[in-house]
Amino acid sequence: MTPRPPGPDQPTTTSPPQSPTSTSSQGPRAGTASGAGDGDGARAWAELLRLPALFTVPGDALAGAATTGNRPNPRTLLAIASSFCLYEAGMALNDWADQAEDALERPHRPLPSGRIRPPAALVAAGALTAAGLVLAARAGRPALAVAAPLAVTVWAYDLALKRTPAGPAAMATARGLDLLLGATATGGSARPALPSALTLATHTLAVTTVSRGETRGGSPLTPLAALATTGTLAWTLTRTPQAPGTAPSRYPAAAPSRHPAADTLRTVLAAAFVATSGRPLLHAALNPSPPLTQRAVGGGIRAMIPLQAALAARSGALASALLTAALAPAARRFARKVSVT
Repeated sequence: MTPRPPGPDQPTTTSPPQSPTSTSSQGPRAGTASGAGDGDGARAWAELLRLPALFTVPGDALAGAATTGNRPNPRTLLAIASSFCLYEAGMALNDWADQAEDALERPHRPLPSGRIRPPAALVAAGALTAAGLVLAARAGRPALAVAAPLAVTVWAYDLALKRTPAGPAAMATARGLDLLLGATATGGSARPALPSALTLATHTLAVTTVSRGETRGGSPLTPLAALATTGTLAWTLTRTPQAPGTAPSRYPAAAPSRHPAADTLRTVLAAAFVATSGRPLLHAALNPSPPLTQRAVGGGIRAMIPLQAALAARSGALASALLTAALAPAARRFARKVSVT
């Protein structure tokens, strides 16, 4: 999960592909809970739920499934659907919890602009959470055992932890649990996915920490630390292949060290991860102004896709890695139309 980082949106058209800000609304509009008209209502809900960010979700479950040594199965699809619901619940709840702040600093957002009524956003958050838990339950008890604390973490982050020192850790925990959800749904055990979950959580922690300065700027030390984290994670991806999981494997590429194609692919994906996340972080470290810090946060969000793909490739799941990587262009294209922040 990657709930929207705390802080005001920056309404600019020069944001990076994964965290641009779409053209702001022209003030409040009268209408029902779903918007003034069909087109306006759909646009408002797309903004509230930040639909382009959904492209960063399937890779969690696919990377987790890859660690089990089993091919993705119908339970993996249920885990992805559960992740979608819980992710979007966090997005709706985030704006509901930030109503007062958004009214002053982000009046173009769907709730303060009047295009969506706050009760509708809260109902949507509750309904999506319930749907996510039901889908996880259908994937099996192990999956539900992960989805339940994931849902609790999402609600705790949005309602209580976002602006506390525990905020970045809560967001990182949510993202790591999302990867474990895919593993438990596919193979029944979270143990083989723990290294991958830790990698994804570490990246999320670094990006979230940087996001705290995206509206006011700050010290160059934070983006420098995140840049060092990016380099360390990339080195780990290229130098330390994940050992095959303990579950019986039906994947012919379960041992990545014996498959040069998997090794090559994860190296390429690790390089894409560094390029996507590292370059804007370097710029923010050289000049930690709000615009460059915001771009660094956007680059970190966008970099989750090649990171997830690299994790899948590290486990020998070439098809899952390629499928995840293929989501990046679509995410970039849709993010130009609807903001993910």
